[in-house]
Amino acid sequence: MLGGGARAAKPSFVSYISPEEIHIKEPIEKEVNPHLLPGELLLCEASTVYKYMQEDGSNRGTYGKLVCTNFKISFLDDDSASDDNEPEFKNKIVGENDITLQCVDQIYGVYDEKKKLLTGQLRKYPERLIIYCKDLRVFNFCLRYTKEEEVKRIVSGIVHHSQTPKLLKRLFLFSYASAAPNNTDGRNQTVMFDTLEDWRDELERTKGNVKYKTVTTNEGYKVSEKLPLYFVVPICISEESILKYEGRGIPIWCWSCHNGAALLKMAAFPKEQDDSTSQMQKAFLDGICKTISKPPYELLKMDDLSSSLPSLQDIQTAYTRFKQLFLIDNSTDFWATDVKWFSLLESTNWLEIIRRVLKKAIEVAECLERQHTNVLLIEESATDLCCVISSLVQVMMDSYSRTKSGFQSLIQKEWVIGGHCFLERCNHLRKSEKEEAPVFLLLLNCVWQLVQQYPPAFEFTETYLTVLSDSLYVPVFSTFFFNSQHQRDTSASGESLKTQSGPFRFRTVWDWSVQFDPEAQAFLNNPFYAEKPKPDKSQRKTARFKHQRQLSLPLTQPKPSTKRGFFREETDHLIKNILGKRIGKFINSSDEPPNSFREFYESWHSKPVDYHGLLLPRIDGPEIKVWAQRYLRWIPEAQLHGGGTIAITAKILDLMEEVQSLQVKMDEEHNQAVSGEVHSVTTPRNSARLSSLFPFALLQRQSVKPALPTSTWKDLEDEDDLVKRDDEFVDLSGDMS
Repeated sequence: MLGGGARAAKPSFVSYISPEEIHIKEPIEKEVNPHLLPGELLLCEASTVYKYMQEDGSNRGTYGKLVCTNFKISFLDDDSASDDNEPEFKNKIVGENDITLQCVDQIYGVYDEKKKLLTGQLRKYPERLIIYCKDLRVFNFCLRYTKEEEVKRIVSGIVHHSQTPKLLKRLFLFSYASAAPNNTDGRNQTVMFDTLEDWRDELERTKGNVKYKTVTTNEGYKVSEKLPLYFVVPICISEESILKYEGRGIPIWCWSCHNGAALLKMAAFPKEQDDSTSQMQKAFLDGICKTISKPPYELLKMDDLSSSLPSLQDIQTAYTRFKQLFLIDNSTDFWATDVKWFSLLESTNWLEIIRRVLKKAIEVAECLERQHTNVLLIEESATDLCCVISSLVQVMMDSYSRTKSGFQSLIQKEWVIGGHCFLERCNHLRKSEKEEAPVFLLLLNCVWQLVQQYPPAFEFTETYLTVLSDSLYVPVFSTFFFNSQHQRDTSASGESLKTQSGPFRFRTVWDWSVQFDPEAQAFLNNPFYAEKPKPDKSQRKTARFKHQRQLSLPLTQPKPSTKRGFFREETDHLIKNILGKRIGKFINSSDEPPNSFREFYESWHSKPVDYHGLLLPRIDGPEIKVWAQRYLRWIPEAQLHGGGTIAITAKILDLMEEVQSLQVKMDEEHNQAVSGEVHSVTTPRNSARLSSLFPFALLQRQSVKPALPTSTWKDLEDEDDLVKRDDEFVDLSGDMS
């Protein structure tokens, strides 16, 4: 590293060989074949392909074979056939050098050092291929040493199979379902909500069966193909009302609060209608609302999410900008954007959208919990933002939804059976980018905010959320690859596909044994989860679960939050002062909550947290953070080796293991049986050698740049000048939990 004013000496040696030839790992001599899943077919391949190391700007890499199947793109080198240095957290379906076809975001070709987006038919073939993935990995392949015919086949094959529109029945999902043995129990205590009994049990669990009923009106999908076979409506709603407008204008039950107030959703009527039709629909809607506003029902508050939350297009635009910050080709690109990190991050508007969504969920929780008011969420189809808000409210208010099986059941109920259009929103078939929007990812980002703010309240970890987001693009499971229950049912029977290979037995993503061994699955479970104490049997008959929190207005000022967003608690005071103006921009938002909301919000935060009661996220300013594990896991420069949350976790797990061992010894010495089951905990590797983004990043090469660029240290000498400029740096590594 040169000094601030030093100049590099003019090189006296000129190399006439390429960087690839300097740092070559010899081409593999033994034949390495891809591991193929049942139903997976090899389509094309190319040998002598050079894969660059993403994190290194020196063009280091390795030679291997690049293959394309009907499931994935895969790079095979001599390490692919070796079981040495197996990662502790390994996916059995998708390896570190595998990209499922649905995970491919964009493909660029490099022609004479110029990048060009590759789509459709190609007239000229590139010398380098760059693949950007939806899980934010970047693969860089050099084809300069590959035979011309092989280059044509592999590039054309990859572009065709990953970028061009396809039919539903061409998804690998169907090939796998027809070929793979189905000998596992995919439910794993997850309620699938595909039977009448599942809905009745949920009504009984939430004590909603007094005022609401399960209906079978849509059996055979005679009401609507967009509605599930079974759903729940207020008891006063007649079958004729449900049939009249194909389920539109009907309040559908989502969940009941302990005090009897319920969360409902409704698909709105089309806005563009003739006057007579609009009048009839308005009269129908007024009648429905009056009916469910009378006793025994609580007062009703209606919330049109299309006017109170960002549009799907706004969400897609924000996320597109946001993800570009993390699709890093090399170290140079990382440091080039680092000096503008704050301004770039703020300009995406992604964190602000997360804040607004969490704020809306808190507003709904206030109506249910404090005002004892029913809330009716309204949206055009009630399958996008309705799913986000209803799911968040249940995670915040129902501790069952914070267990792993409870959260999975919630996703089944609100998203899979609820009719979220995964095919369109994820653009799995590459048919239309206009319908694409990361709605489910938005939910996971919001849930992550709660997980990192209240870790003991959740049975699952952020690693669980990360692999769940990755599973969106794995067409081995049917969970995220249909638009509705009707489409799934007809596809499973083979009716809509006009094929003789049905019926299909699709796997569900909730069977984690398909992707991970038991040792790896342990990383999905939170060892610090504060399990709900079992009630005393003698008091079980009279005891009724209620939130222990009294929601009276606080008499004193609320306690200030101990967190500071992107900053660690030990962050230098100087940095805090320098960045104070930027933080103020987030806090003093024009979208400030109204007084009643603020009173409810501050009242809750002024009291101790009940991990099995109501949870409200902190949403002021920098409390909304970047989900570092998901977005930064492939960027070595953003990792903190031997630090971060994982280092703390490893130490605590060591202590837990020691305490358990001592307890066993004490019991043995006193000839007593171990009281209760001793849960084994998975202790990660030596924490001094781990990355803060473990288990996705282990011992990757550290950046050759310092933690703070040299120019930034110089700028820190003049505090007043820096405050007036765009932010130079933020170290995310301390909050990478």
